[in-house]
Parts: sequence; structure tokens; C-alpha cells
Amino acid sequence: MTIDRENKDQPGKLRIFADFFGLRRSIVGVLAMCILIGMGEKMAERFLPIYLVALGGGSYVVGFLNAMDNLLSALYSYPGGWLADRFGIKRSLSIFNLVAMLGYIIVLVFPSYQAVLLGSIFFISWTALSLPATMGLIAEVLPKKKRTMGVTVHSLIRRIPMALGPVVGGIFVTYYGPVRGVQYAFVGALVMAIIAMIFQEIMIVERPKKYDNKDDYDKEKSDLQLIGPELKKLLIADILVRFCEQIPYPFVVIWCMNMHGATGIDFGVFSTIEMITAMLIYIPVAWLADRSNKKPFVVATFIFFTLFPLTLLFCRSFWPLVGAFIIRGFKEFGEPTRKALIMDLAPEGKKAAAFGTYYLIRDTIVSIGAFSGAFLWELGPRTNLLAAVFFGLCGTIWFAFWGTDLTSTAAKT
Repeated sequence: MTIDRENKDQPGKLRIFADFFGLRRSIVGVLAMCILIGMGEKMAERFLPIYLVALGGGSYVVGFLNAMDNLLSALYSYPGGWLADRFGIKRSLSIFNLVAMLGYIIVLVFPSYQAVLLGSIFFISWTALSLPATMGLIAEVLPKKKRTMGVTVHSLIRRIPMALGPVVGGIFVTYYGPVRGVQYAFVGALVMAIIAMIFQEIMIVERPKKYDNKDDYDKEKSDLQLIGPELKKLLIADILVRFCEQIPYPFVVIWCMNMHGATGIDFGVFSTIEMITAMLIYIPVAWLADRSNKKPFVVATFIFFTLFPLTLLFCRSFWPLVGAFIIRGFKEFGEPTRKALIMDLAPEGKKAAAFGTYYLIRDTIVSIGAFSGAFLWELGPRTNLLAAVFFGLCGTIWFAFWGTDLTSTAAKT
């Protein structure tokens, strides 16, 4: 049975529902893994800055972890795409899952901030390694006119654990403290990773390898220009906007909790509000983007990226912070469209590898900005947030004037 026939025997109404949302059995399997593993990740990850400070780490340790997150995500992206193209989705995801589980075990066995830095080398891996594989799967099984919807459903499902995980983690931190609470969250992450690994064996249908001869694969890879001129324009803007996101990213929880009195539960609620906002706009935006030009949606998401640190600068109590996180949720307005644009501009037959290469370049450079956030924070939170706004403006203006516009197939027909 091939992936393209996975919905063949579905009843009529269910088939219509699955076709509208771009669902296939293997995609459903990957989405379930995203919920399980993502839930475990987000219970702990959002509170790691507080955990590091409680274990004796300072601002530079927090900034270093964020820089590591970006750099390792970059370094893992290309091999993630290569392994998926070379060996298939199921085998690759099994490897990625085992690596993440090793990271959780290290953090649980050795309760120190040094162990967190070591363990993060492994538990950061799953999202970065699996994303190119997932995007490659979506590109293979769905036609161009449904890719934005397929990416949107994936992005929406990923936001479920992003919404619920911080709330559960916030409860642990509030009632058990930043050290014990985060440790309990890591135990939950390990259990969910084990369940996800069992689930993938049941649900994911292995796709045939496109390359039976390794030499043929390597030859095509070396001859192929994965990042073309039009994709480079998007990449430049994306790098600048990710500077805007990552410079303040690890310090947002410190701004809310340590500086302005929010509890762990409060911060979990902020994160949930952000994700609910994103989830509410995903489907209508995807439906519109598949029927019109993609560029306006990408520009809009860059604008919301820029507005969040500017808004946060003036928020010092619960309800203003709620408003800031609603704005942060709107930054997802054109994110699925941006990913679909990457796939549309990537060469056929190499989309997972091209996606991985794109993220390798982007996140390697952005890791520099992520670490610089610690120095800017030491100069003052206001300096950190204003620097983020500056980079967001630069990226938005660049793409608005020089970015590629791509009309969807549906819009042309």
C-alpha cells in the first residue's frame, strides 16, 4: 500500500473531511507523535530559564542555552532531511526519538545546570530532526494546492501541546518549586516519548526509498542547487525576523515571573492564550492562502513578530501581558504559508533536504543573535526588547519590498 492510497477505503464523509484537511494515515501518525512528544517538551522547556537560575546559572547561562537551541536546531535540520530522504520516515523518527529520550535521562539523573546544557544536546533534537522529514512527507502526499493546508494542520496540532504543556508545567513549578517541578515535567516527557515511539510503529506507513543506490543520491545532491535565488530572499528576511524573536525569547519568562510577579500558572495561561490565538486563525488563513498570493500572509506574520517585543516593553501586570501574548499568537498568521512557500520554491524530489538546508543556514546564523540576547539583557531589558524590534523591522521591510510572491495553483485555475 502506498501513501497516496491511504485514504482509499474511508467512508464518504470521512474521506471529504480528510481530503479537506490534507490528512493521510502516515500524516495522522506523525501528528499524534507531535502531540505526545511536544507535550513532554513544553511542560519543561518553557520553564528551563527559571530552572537554570534556581540551579545557580545566570543570564549568560540562560542565553547560552538559547543559543545552543538555535545552533543545534540548525545543525540537526540538514541530517534530519537527509536521513528522511535516504532511509525513510519511520526509521528516522525512531532514531530521533531515542536521542531525545537520552537527553531527558541525563537531566533527570544529574540535577545541575551543566547537565541541562549537556542533555539539551539530545532532547532539543526531535523537533529539529523531524521537521524536515514531516515537511517532506506533506510535500510528497499532497498536491500543491493543498500543501498550505497540510502544513497548517501540522502547525495547528503542534500548538496543542504548546498550549497545554506550559499549563501542566506551570502547575508543577507553582506547587513543587522550580527545581522539583521541572524534574517532574521531564519525567512526563520521557513517558510520553516512549508512548509516541510505540504509536509510530502502528500508524506510520513506510514510503518507498527514492534512491536505492547511494552514489546516485550523493551525485544528485552535490549537483543540485537546493537554495535558489528566490528562496534566498525569503531566507534573509526570515533570519532578521528570527533575530527579533530569539533575542528576548528565553528572558520572556523572567520578565513575566521574576520582574513582574506572574506565577508559573499565570505564565502557563499566557502561553495557552498565545497558542489558542494561533489555532483559531490557522484554518481560515490556510484556506485563503491556498487561493491567493502567499506574500501578504508572510509579511503579516513578520509584522506580528516585530510587535510582540514592542508591546511587551509596556506590559507589567496580568491583563496587559495577556494582550501581549495574544499579539504573539498572531505571529503564526503566515507561518504555515511561509513553510509552504519554502516547499514550493524547493526543487522537486529534494524538498526534505532543501527544507533542512534552509533551516541549517537560518538557525546557525540566528544562534548568534540568540546568544547576543544575554549581553543585551545585561545592558537592560529595555535594550534587549528594542534591539529585537529593530531586527524585526529590518526583516519585514526587506521581504515586503524584495520578497518573492507566489500565486497558488488554486488561484490560477
